[in-house]
Amino acid sequence: MGIVVQKMFGLIKSKPLLNQASTEWLHEAFGWSLRNFNADYFYSDTQLVLPTNEHFPGVVDSTEGMAKLIFKRVKHYAGLGHWPTLVIDQNQCPLMDQTSLLPQGAIRGKDVKGAVVKDQSQRLSIPYNPQQINNPEGMIASFAHILAYYLGQMSQEPPPGGADHWPEITELLAIFMGFGLMFANSAFTFKGGCGSCYNPNAVRQAALSEYEATYALALFAVLKEIPNATVSRHLKKHLRGFYKKAVKEIHANRDGLTALMGIKQERVLQAEAGL
Repeated sequence: MGIVVQKMFGLIKSKPLLNQASTEWLHEAFGWSLRNFNADYFYSDTQLVLPTNEHFPGVVDSTEGMAKLIFKRVKHYAGLGHWPTLVIDQNQCPLMDQTSLLPQGAIRGKDVKGAVVKDQSQRLSIPYNPQQINNPEGMIASFAHILAYYLGQMSQEPPPGGADHWPEITELLAIFMGFGLMFANSAFTFKGGCGSCYNPNAVRQAALSEYEATYALALFAVLKEIPNATVSRHLKKHLRGFYKKAVKEIHANRDGLTALMGIKQERVLQAEAGL
Protein backbone atom coordinates (compact mmCIF):
# COMPACT_ATOMS: atom_id res chain seq x y z
CA MET A 1 0.00 0.00 0.00
CA GLY A 2 2.83 2.34 0.90
CA ILE A 3 4.52 1.74 -2.44
CA VAL A 4 1.29 2.48 -4.28
CA VAL A 5 0.87 5.77 -2.42
CA GLN A 6 4.45 6.76 -3.18
CA LYS A 7 3.96 6.09 -6.88
CA MET A 8 0.74 8.08 -6.90
CA PHE A 9 2.52 11.15 -5.57
CA GLY A 10 5.55 10.72 -7.82
CA LEU A 11 7.99 10.03 -4.98
CA ILE A 12 9.49 7.09 -6.83
CA LYS A 13 11.16 8.40 -9.95
CA SER A 14 11.77 6.23 -12.95
CA LYS A 15 15.36 5.68 -14.06
CA PRO A 16 16.51 8.06 -16.82
CA LEU A 17 16.48 6.47 -20.26
CA LEU A 18 20.02 7.59 -21.11
CA ASN A 19 22.90 8.69 -18.94
CA GLN A 20 22.81 12.36 -18.00
CA ALA A 21 25.77 13.33 -20.20
CA SER A 22 24.12 11.86 -23.30
CA THR A 23 20.78 13.51 -22.62
CA GLU A 24 22.37 16.90 -22.00
CA TRP A 25 24.50 16.61 -25.14
CA LEU A 26 21.48 15.75 -27.29
CA HIS A 27 19.63 18.82 -25.98
CA GLU A 28 22.70 21.03 -26.56
CA ALA A 29 23.21 19.64 -30.05
CA PHE A 30 19.58 20.27 -30.97
CA GLY A 31 19.91 23.82 -29.67
CA TRP A 32 23.05 24.29 -31.78
CA SER A 33 21.14 23.06 -34.84
CA LEU A 34 18.25 25.44 -34.21
CA ARG A 35 20.54 28.44 -33.76
CA ASN A 36 22.68 27.78 -36.82
CA PHE A 37 20.44 26.15 -39.41
CA ASN A 38 17.28 28.19 -39.70
CA ALA A 39 14.93 27.58 -36.79
CA ASP A 40 12.14 29.22 -38.79
CA TYR A 41 12.52 26.66 -41.57
CA PHE A 42 12.57 23.88 -38.99
CA TYR A 43 9.20 24.88 -37.57
CA SER A 44 7.49 25.94 -40.78
CA ASP A 45 8.75 23.52 -43.43
CA THR A 46 10.78 20.62 -42.05
CA GLN A 47 8.88 17.35 -42.34
CA LEU A 48 9.14 14.07 -40.50
CA VAL A 49 10.39 12.03 -43.44
CA LEU A 50 8.70 8.64 -43.59
CA PRO A 51 10.11 5.43 -45.09
CA THR A 52 7.14 5.06 -47.44
CA ASN A 53 6.42 5.05 -51.15
CA GLU A 54 4.52 8.29 -50.69
CA HIS A 55 7.67 10.04 -49.50
CA PHE A 56 9.94 8.22 -51.95
CA PRO A 57 7.86 7.62 -55.09
CA GLY A 58 9.15 6.33 -58.39
CA VAL A 59 10.28 3.17 -60.11
CA VAL A 60 13.71 2.60 -61.68
CA ASP A 61 15.49 -0.38 -63.17
CA SER A 62 19.06 0.09 -61.97
CA THR A 63 21.03 0.51 -58.75
CA GLU A 64 22.37 3.86 -59.89
CA GLY A 65 18.90 5.04 -60.83
CA MET A 66 17.55 4.03 -57.43
CA ALA A 67 20.38 5.84 -55.63
CA LYS A 68 19.76 9.03 -57.64
CA LEU A 69 16.01 8.82 -57.07
CA ILE A 70 16.42 8.42 -53.31
CA PHE A 71 19.01 11.17 -53.06
CA LYS A 72 16.87 13.63 -54.99
CA ARG A 73 14.10 13.23 -52.41
CA VAL A 74 16.55 13.39 -49.50
CA LYS A 75 17.99 16.66 -50.80
CA HIS A 76 14.48 18.06 -51.24
CA TYR A 77 13.35 17.17 -47.71
CA ALA A 78 16.59 18.58 -46.29
CA GLY A 79 15.82 21.95 -47.87
CA LEU A 80 19.02 21.72 -49.92
CA GLY A 81 17.56 21.28 -53.38
CA HIS A 82 19.63 24.25 -54.60
CA TRP A 83 22.96 22.53 -53.87
CA PRO A 84 24.86 21.38 -56.99
CA THR A 85 25.51 17.68 -56.46
CA LEU A 86 26.60 14.58 -58.33
CA VAL A 87 25.58 11.11 -57.11
CA ILE A 88 28.32 8.59 -57.79
CA ASP A 89 29.21 5.00 -56.86
CA GLN A 90 31.52 5.14 -53.84
CA ASN A 91 33.91 2.80 -55.64
CA GLN A 92 34.40 5.49 -58.29
CA CYS A 93 34.35 8.51 -55.99
CA PRO A 94 37.79 9.98 -55.18
CA LEU A 95 38.39 11.08 -51.59
CA MET A 96 38.93 14.83 -51.62
CA ASP A 97 38.03 17.98 -49.72
CA GLN A 98 35.04 19.62 -51.41
CA THR A 99 34.16 22.28 -48.85
CA SER A 100 35.12 24.99 -51.36
CA LEU A 101 32.13 23.90 -53.46
CA LEU A 102 29.59 24.67 -50.75
CA PRO A 103 27.05 27.24 -52.01
CA GLN A 104 27.08 30.76 -50.62
CA GLY A 105 24.09 32.72 -49.38
CA ALA A 106 20.94 31.12 -47.94
CA ILE A 107 21.69 27.85 -46.20
CA ARG A 108 18.34 26.08 -46.49
CA GLY A 109 14.96 26.75 -48.02
CA LYS A 110 12.43 25.21 -50.38
CA ASP A 111 12.40 28.24 -52.69
CA VAL A 112 16.14 28.99 -52.73
CA LYS A 113 17.49 29.06 -56.26
CA GLY A 114 20.90 27.55 -56.84
CA ALA A 115 23.47 28.63 -59.39
CA VAL A 116 23.47 26.87 -62.75
CA VAL A 117 26.52 24.59 -62.78
CA LYS A 118 27.44 22.78 -65.99
CA ASP A 119 30.90 21.54 -65.04
CA GLN A 120 30.65 18.33 -62.99
CA SER A 121 33.87 19.24 -61.18
CA GLN A 122 31.92 22.08 -59.53
CA ARG A 123 29.38 19.73 -58.02
CA LEU A 124 29.60 18.09 -54.60
CA SER A 125 30.26 14.39 -55.10
CA ILE A 126 27.72 12.33 -53.15
CA PRO A 127 28.90 8.71 -52.87
CA TYR A 128 26.47 5.83 -52.51
CA ASN A 129 27.04 2.24 -51.50
CA PRO A 130 25.55 -0.14 -54.11
CA GLN A 131 25.29 -2.79 -51.38
CA GLN A 132 22.67 -0.66 -49.62
CA ILE A 133 20.17 -0.93 -52.46
CA ASN A 134 18.20 -3.52 -50.46
CA ASN A 135 18.45 -1.41 -47.30
CA PRO A 136 16.69 1.81 -48.37
CA GLU A 137 16.44 3.26 -44.85
CA GLY A 138 20.18 2.82 -44.47
CA MET A 139 20.78 4.50 -47.83
CA ILE A 140 18.47 7.40 -46.94
CA ALA A 141 20.27 7.88 -43.62
CA SER A 142 23.68 7.70 -45.32
CA PHE A 143 22.70 10.36 -47.86
CA ALA A 144 21.24 12.60 -45.13
CA HIS A 145 24.42 12.16 -43.09
CA ILE A 146 26.60 13.24 -46.02
CA LEU A 147 24.52 16.38 -46.51
CA ALA A 148 24.67 17.09 -42.78
CA TYR A 149 28.45 16.67 -42.90
CA TYR A 150 28.70 19.50 -45.42
CA LEU A 151 25.95 21.60 -43.85
CA GLY A 152 27.55 21.38 -40.41
CA GLN A 153 30.68 23.08 -41.73
CA MET A 154 28.60 26.18 -42.45
CA SER A 155 27.83 26.69 -38.76
CA GLN A 156 28.61 30.04 -37.16
CA GLU A 157 29.58 28.41 -33.86
CA PRO A 158 31.46 25.23 -32.90
CA PRO A 159 29.25 22.23 -32.10
CA PRO A 160 28.89 20.96 -28.54
CA GLY A 161 31.74 18.62 -27.76
CA GLY A 162 33.90 20.00 -30.55
CA ALA A 163 35.46 18.16 -33.46
CA ASP A 164 35.79 14.93 -31.47
CA HIS A 165 32.01 14.53 -31.71
CA TRP A 166 31.71 15.42 -35.39
CA PRO A 167 30.23 12.05 -36.50
CA GLU A 168 27.59 12.27 -33.77
CA ILE A 169 26.78 15.96 -34.34
CA THR A 170 26.28 15.43 -38.07
CA GLU A 171 23.94 12.50 -37.44
CA LEU A 172 22.01 14.67 -34.98
CA LEU A 173 21.86 17.43 -37.59
CA ALA A 174 20.40 14.96 -40.10
CA ILE A 175 17.76 13.98 -37.53
CA PHE A 176 17.06 17.69 -37.05
CA MET A 177 16.46 17.87 -40.81
CA GLY A 178 13.71 15.25 -40.52
CA PHE A 179 15.41 11.88 -41.02
CA GLY A 180 15.20 10.56 -37.47
CA LEU A 181 13.18 7.46 -38.31
CA MET A 182 15.83 6.26 -40.74
CA PHE A 183 18.65 6.85 -38.26
CA ALA A 184 16.85 5.06 -35.43
CA ASN A 185 15.80 2.12 -37.58
CA SER A 186 19.18 1.65 -39.27
CA ALA A 187 21.50 2.28 -36.31
CA PHE A 188 21.65 -1.39 -35.36
CA THR A 189 21.36 -4.52 -37.44
CA PHE A 190 21.25 -8.03 -35.96
CA LYS A 191 24.23 -10.00 -37.21
CA GLY A 192 22.98 -13.43 -36.22
CA GLY A 193 21.10 -15.99 -38.27
CA CYS A 194 22.27 -17.61 -41.47
CA GLY A 195 25.41 -16.19 -43.04
CA SER A 196 23.71 -15.64 -46.38
CA CYS A 197 21.12 -13.34 -44.77
CA TYR A 198 23.63 -10.81 -43.44
CA ASN A 199 25.52 -8.43 -45.69
CA PRO A 200 27.92 -6.27 -43.65
CA ASN A 201 28.50 -3.98 -46.62
CA ALA A 202 24.83 -2.98 -46.57
CA VAL A 203 24.93 -1.90 -42.91
CA ARG A 204 25.19 1.79 -42.12
CA GLN A 205 28.03 2.60 -39.74
CA ALA A 206 26.24 4.55 -37.01
CA ALA A 207 27.79 7.06 -34.61
CA LEU A 208 24.71 7.50 -32.41
CA SER A 209 23.27 4.37 -30.83
CA GLU A 210 19.75 3.35 -31.80
CA TYR A 211 18.50 4.64 -28.45
CA GLU A 212 20.32 7.96 -28.76
CA ALA A 213 18.93 8.37 -32.29
CA THR A 214 15.44 7.49 -31.04
CA TYR A 215 15.75 10.04 -28.22
CA ALA A 216 16.82 12.69 -30.73
CA LEU A 217 13.84 11.73 -32.89
CA ALA A 218 11.61 12.25 -29.83
CA LEU A 219 13.10 15.73 -29.35
CA PHE A 220 12.28 16.51 -32.98
CA ALA A 221 8.71 15.27 -32.62
CA VAL A 222 8.07 17.10 -29.35
CA LEU A 223 9.27 20.42 -30.79
CA LYS A 224 7.23 19.83 -33.95
CA GLU A 225 4.20 18.63 -31.94
CA ILE A 226 3.97 15.38 -33.90
CA PRO A 227 1.64 12.74 -32.32
CA ASN A 228 3.28 9.61 -30.93
CA ALA A 229 1.28 7.34 -33.21
CA THR A 230 2.56 9.09 -36.34
CA VAL A 231 6.13 8.22 -35.35
CA SER A 232 5.69 4.88 -33.59
CA ARG A 233 4.01 3.08 -36.46
CA HIS A 234 7.18 3.51 -38.54
CA LEU A 235 9.67 2.58 -35.79
CA LYS A 236 11.08 -0.87 -35.23
CA LYS A 237 8.89 -2.61 -32.67
CA HIS A 238 11.54 -2.82 -29.94
CA LEU A 239 12.06 0.96 -30.10
CA ARG A 240 8.42 1.99 -29.76
CA GLY A 241 8.21 1.70 -25.98
CA PHE A 242 11.50 3.56 -25.56
CA TYR A 243 10.28 6.30 -27.90
CA LYS A 244 7.10 6.90 -25.91
CA LYS A 245 9.09 7.03 -22.67
CA ALA A 246 11.51 9.48 -24.28
CA VAL A 247 8.67 11.82 -25.27
CA LYS A 248 7.35 11.69 -21.71
CA GLU A 249 10.81 12.35 -20.24
CA ILE A 250 11.40 15.31 -22.58
CA HIS A 251 8.11 16.90 -21.53
CA ALA A 252 9.02 16.33 -17.88
CA ASN A 253 12.40 18.04 -18.36
CA ARG A 254 10.88 21.52 -18.34
CA ASP A 255 14.17 23.41 -18.20
CA GLY A 256 15.61 21.56 -21.19
CA LEU A 257 12.47 21.89 -23.28
CA THR A 258 11.97 25.55 -22.36
CA ALA A 259 15.54 26.32 -23.43
CA LEU A 260 14.99 24.75 -26.85
CA MET A 261 11.62 26.39 -27.37
CA GLY A 262 13.13 29.70 -26.31
CA ILE A 263 15.40 29.65 -29.36
CA LYS A 264 12.34 29.96 -31.56
CA GLN A 265 11.15 33.00 -29.61
CA GLU A 266 14.63 34.54 -29.84
CA ARG A 267 14.51 34.20 -33.62
CA VAL A 268 11.07 35.82 -33.76
CA LEU A 269 12.28 38.79 -31.72
CA GLN A 270 15.41 39.12 -33.85
CA ALA A 271 13.35 39.06 -37.05
CA GLU A 272 11.05 41.75 -35.70
CA ALA A 273 14.10 43.84 -34.83
CA GLY A 274 15.53 43.34 -38.31
CA LEU A 275 18.57 41.45 -37.05
